[in-house]
Amino acid sequence: MSEDLKIPDFKNETEEAQWWDAHQNDIAGAFERAAANGTLGHGTVRRKGATPSTSIRLDQEDISRARVLANRKGLRYQTYLKMLIREALIAEEKKLAG
Repeated sequence: MSEDLKIPDFKNETEEAQWWDAHQNDIAGAFERAAANGTLGHGTVRRKGATPSTSIRLDQEDISRARVLANRKGLRYQTYLKMLIREALIAEEKKLAG
């Protein structure tokens, strides 16, 4: 990635999605330059640490509601659920620490 394109730390996935959307042309240009220079790597973007997968059973009505709400925000419902869980955990930690 171009040295002038710094990827910030994001507070949540919505902020991250907005940043990536706003910088599409910069990112495409960086990839094109890397391809032209022969420095384009292989694989996916490396995230901080590994993200393990997990499975939980949810009521179909809750999944339907999540799909509708996620769609309104322009997110996939799995991403939206992950965001909600993270925000709820952070809020619970703050409540218990307070």
